[in-house]
Order: sequence, then structure tokens, then C-alpha cells
Amino acid sequence: MHFITRERIHVDRIATAWAIRRFVDPDATFQFVTHGRDLSTAPGIPFDVRGAALGHHGGRCTLEALIDAYEIADEALRRMARIVRAADLPHEEPAPAEAPGVQAVFDGIRDGSDSDEERLDRGFVVCDALYAYCRHTKEAAL
Repeated sequence: MHFITRERIHVDRIATAWAIRRFVDPDATFQFVTHGRDLSTAPGIPFDVRGAALGHHGGRCTLEALIDAYEIADEALRRMARIVRAADLPHEEPAPAEAPGVQAVFDGIRDGSDSDEERLDRGFVVCDALYAYCRHTKEAAL
């Protein structure tokens, strides 16, 4: 599967790409395009771009849209998505305590990387750790 999103990926787009590779297609490829580019004829599945089914809807982030669209039944991933949503949309709702730290780490990845491929590589390591944390943390703690 081939997915397309905006360049300079950050929290939600990195976490969504990570979840695509982990839960949907381990061989998925990603293309990063300039903001505002018309994707109506682009070959691939758009995510986190205006009008995409896999995007922000009803106060939910793209990772949550992916979980719903692909019917991923994984409670730890849902907990992770709540943290990602709060880091990506910090003013939308009360945030889990982990969200500001997650946002800071992803800010560093975005600002300290030279390419989106490098952001993915670094971000996937963080997502692996955050997912492991969510697997071992009870819901009440989030």
C-alpha cells in the first residue's frame, strides 16, 4: 500500500505512519507532498490532508481515524491515540499527563531532522516506546 501525506511530518502523521506499518501493512510506503497540493489524482491513500477519510474528524486525530477505518482492536493503541491526539491538538480537551512530553519529543524530531524519512525513523522508535508504555499502563493512569 502507498500512502500520501503533507511534508514536515509531526506527532499525528508520524504515529499514523507507524500504526500503518505495524497494524495494516508492514511494507507500506509513504510519500510526502507540499502543503496544498491537489491529491485527487495522486496514486495512493491520502492521510492527514484536507478532505481525506483518514484525517481529523469530530475532534479526533488521524491515528484514531485509522484505528476505526481498519477496525484495529487494540486497547493499548487506543490509549496511545488519546495521548497523540492531546499532543497534536493540545487545546482541544483535557490532556493525559504524558501529552506535553510526547509533544516536546516530537517537536525535537520535527525540528532536528533533515528529511521526512529521518523523522519517520526517529519517530517510529518513539512510537514503539510509547506503545510499549501504553501496553503496560492501566487505563486509569491515562
